[in-house]
Amino acid sequence: MTRPVLRPGNPCFSSGPCAKRPGWTLDGLAGAALGRSHRSTEGKARLAELIDRSRAVLGIPADYRVGIVPASDTGAFELALWSLLGPRGVDVFAWESFGETWIADIAGQLKLDDVRTFEALYGRLPDLGRAAPDRDIVFTWNGTTSGVRVPDGDWIAEDRSGLTLCDATSAAFAMDLPWPKLDVATWSWQKALGGEAQHGMVVLSPRAVERLQGHTPAWPMPKIFRLVQDGALVEGVFRGETINTPSMLAVEDHLDALKWAEHIGGLPALIARSEANFEAIEAWVAGSSWASFLAEDAATRSCTSVCLKVADPAVPKRLATLLEAEGVAYDIDAYRHAPPGLRIWAGATIETGDLRLLFPWLDWAFAQVTGS
Repeated sequence: MTRPVLRPGNPCFSSGPCAKRPGWTLDGLAGAALGRSHRSTEGKARLAELIDRSRAVLGIPADYRVGIVPASDTGAFELALWSLLGPRGVDVFAWESFGETWIADIAGQLKLDDVRTFEALYGRLPDLGRAAPDRDIVFTWNGTTSGVRVPDGDWIAEDRSGLTLCDATSAAFAMDLPWPKLDVATWSWQKALGGEAQHGMVVLSPRAVERLQGHTPAWPMPKIFRLVQDGALVEGVFRGETINTPSMLAVEDHLDALKWAEHIGGLPALIARSEANFEAIEAWVAGSSWASFLAEDAATRSCTSVCLKVADPAVPKRLATLLEAEGVAYDIDAYRHAPPGLRIWAGATIETGDLRLLFPWLDWAFAQVTGS
């Protein structure tokens, strides 16, 4: 097969940290509050602005709290699990590695007694209809390592008495999240808007806040998880007074990404860009003789972390290594705990034209690796 000539303008197709926004340069960080305390007037103002812009872009209800917390999405979701679970039975839905982690933490670390787990193999969803409205529900909106997402929030009861805890890290800023159905949602800066790592976001509904204030966990709470003091919510966390010291350089970078999102048209534009990218991949897969979607049901296929399978499990890693050496695509091998395959990020910071330039290289690399 003829070796392609044109390369993607940006070869960064990693699913986290993800590609920076189109046109990103270091100049966008020129106003960073470097060397300033995050508790200074300027520092707190930048953090509060990040919270406010995040709320506005995502359309988060005014009565929901939005806060910045340590340790990326993992830290944010662990904070939610450790702070909120215990008063009710818990239903956990898992179909990829992060959902499996939440099961292990809930059952093995928190050691809750009344836990029901509903699991599915990579490429499938468990039966979401088994969620009980009187129990807490824990799930990922988008399976970053499997390319399988929940199609909607219709399966979550409006009149539920339990809380819904949603790990939304590769869905936020790329999918339309039904906030009235979500009591807790978390994500990281490093995903859909291409920010820097180590910082997480947590959103709490009024019902989640009520649980926090009325429930004392049966286990010791690390400092970085504490959102309640003397029975009252630590409101400062939701005004930019972070629990630990954030990187003001990363803050400025994420503000830059949020401003870009606003400039192009907000959440509808971000969703449209991601869906256009997925449609381009979908068209290429439809004509491919060697690649197919890991997600079996078209209605549950992710438009961000697109996972592909190849018949020969030895091919993907060699193919990804070859394309990285060519400077065409970086970090597209499947997640280490997922079935062998390729994982191509298609969120809003990816240009559809770069994906179209990638496809001939994928076919060329497959031919080189397999000798076909």
